[in-house]
Amino acid sequence: MIPGGGQPNMQQLLQQAQKMQQNLAAAQEELARTPVEGSAGGGLVKATVTGAGELQGLVIDPKAVDPEDTETLADLIVAAVRDANQSAQELQQRKLGPLAQGLGGMPGLPF
Repeated sequence: MIPGGGQPNMQQLLQQAQKMQQNLAAAQEELARTPVEGSAGGGLVKATVTGAGELQGLVIDPKAVDPEDTETLADLIVAAVRDANQSAQELQQRKLGPLAQGLGGMPGLPF
């Protein structure tokens, strides 16, 4: 609601939306550059993803490699990547959550 019951200043609303869009784009860009790590098996397998969730690296300790038990290694890899992605999602919430909430307060926007 606009104080005094007047019509919203469309130019001001557009400027606010543009500013929020720029802030959102900057936060997304920062997330794409931010490495986040996850691990499994007490650190035997480590995965690095970007804050946007893109897998960037995988480190496997030779102690985790048993040619007779590749299933356990595969499980450790999946667990490490999931751990890294969970951390990336938490980072996304911290970076993007406040921006999305700000956009939700603008009339006419579907969030």
